[in-house]
Amino acid sequence: MVATEDASGAWLVFGLGNPGPDYTSTRHNVGAMVVDVLADRTGGTWRAHRSRQADVVEGRLGPMPGPRVVLARSRGFMNNIGGPVAGLAAFYKVDPPHIVAVHDELDIAYEAVRVKLGGGDGGHNGLRSMRRSLGTGEFYRVRVGIGRPPGRQDPADFVLKPFGPTERRHLGPHLERAADAVESLLTRGLEPTQNTYHS
Repeated sequence: MVATEDASGAWLVFGLGNPGPDYTSTRHNVGAMVVDVLADRTGGTWRAHRSRQADVVEGRLGPMPGPRVVLARSRGFMNNIGGPVAGLAAFYKVDPPHIVAVHDELDIAYEAVRVKLGGGDGGHNGLRSMRRSLGTGEFYRVRVGIGRPPGRQDPADFVLKPFGPTERRHLGPHLERAADAVESLLTRGLEPTQNTYHS
């Protein structure tokens, strides 16, 4: 299946995370970090959407002219992220199969990236909220590996902690690779992207 633009001519790429300085560098915000990388690539500047529920950057990604894309990050918390996603999708007339959720994934090793279309929420509150608000799980997911917590640490506590010193040394390349996967999905399609990033 090839990811192609819908009738609106735009894709909505939403980086999942929580707002505010207390959460900026936490593992749960790695999706928002990836869309920051993508925003830099477009040369655009974050601005508040008129809904005041999210910040957005509009631009193009990939080889020129590249697909039109709306990059977004919520101004609210992860558990309620579905509302802002659904609101932006309605505003930009983007259907769920042309929405990409970029999010942290406990069940994938750190520095690994996986891409898929559809599925459940796997216990991820942001995905659960999106599925509820959109009425479907049939949107793309770029799953950014953060690995499992060490020992008996509670996963809920683990995801809300900043990356450790060793992780931080490799964080830049990890974010760039995930951003590359998003660009590949939009310009090359799902199967070629999986063949590249799942190896």
